Amino acid sequence: MNEIRPIEWANGTLRLLDQTRLPSEEVIVEAHGYLEAVNAIKTMQVRGAPAIGVTAAYAVAMAARDLDITDKTAFMQRLEEAGVTIKAARPTAVNLMWAVDRMVGIANSESDTNSIKQRLLTEAIAMEKEDEVINRQMGDHGKDLIPEGGSVLTHCNAGALATAAFGTAVGVIRANWENGKHFSVFNTETRPFLQGARLTAWEFQKLGIPSTLVVDSAAGMLMRRGEIGCVITGADRIAANGDTANKIGTYTLAVLAKENGIPFYVAAPISTVDMSLSNGDQIEIEERSSDEVTEFRGVQIAPEGVEAYNPGFDVTPAKYVSAIITEAGIARPPFNESLNWAVNSAK
Repeated sequence: MNEIRPIEWANGTLRLLDQTRLPSEEVIVEAHGYLEAVNAIKTMQVRGAPAIGVTAAYAVAMAARDLDITDKTAFMQRLEEAGVTIKAARPTAVNLMWAVDRMVGIANSESDTNSIKQRLLTEAIAMEKEDEVINRQMGDHGKDLIPEGGSVLTHCNAGALATAAFGTAVGVIRANWENGKHFSVFNTETRPFLQGARLTAWEFQKLGIPSTLVVDSAAGMLMRRGEIGCVITGADRIAANGDTANKIGTYTLAVLAKENGIPFYVAAPISTVDMSLSNGDQIEIEERSSDEVTEFRGVQIAPEGVEAYNPGFDVTPAKYVSAIITEAGIARPPFNESLNWAVNSAK
């Protein structure tokens, strides 16, 4: 199978596969400094919670590298200011904040500015490699969730493009496929940014996994007909009780799955679990530009001046989630207990 790696560190430069240009073009954009990395996150050239986390780690390393300050106190003040800027790039995916906090914590533990710079780059590279390992572990834990001859639906893009490599929800699908199973795969188009149509369908083609692209509003009909055996999505933030924030439209799929007696699974690394939040009502939901709804790649598709509501995410209450697949294992209800176990197991 073709390996997809959207993030690469080479010769002091962060190289990113520009996901706004897929599937028509495979273009690499380069971030030479942390502000360029921040811009890549904001503009969704890089997207997906784990991928954003890895990119943020490299952004902190670049911010440290470019500071010409020898006094550690002054150095850390400037580095923490850069960290605030990086964290503000997108508000919902907790991996972004987690990665920055991890990097700043490591910087604080070093004795001088030169060792900080060296250690942060080493850590960012390690986090990239660690993410792939974690994704493959999730795939292994979830390799029995899709039965032989069954079918699965996934939403948005939770594949290699959303991570350092392999993928979360798509990684579970891939692990089942590589385990020799044969089953049907469906993926939604995921309006308005079309991450499913542009990215997930492209990934399945690259991996040699046959898939069918589904109009978002057709998912319920397919479930009612018995053509969907389970649903697997990724996540951008998971509260302590199992409430899950993911791409807008996920909540709708979860309710439809519950109504039709279909398991609804979430695949996400422990870094996506935010134990500081008791429930999903506390998750900040990013609202994106109305242009993403009224235009597509510069072409107006709605009347000029029309107002559009464009939340990037919604929250699925834990009661609709059958299980959460993590690198530590599969967490099942009650999630307050099982997620706490998973988080502690991963430490």
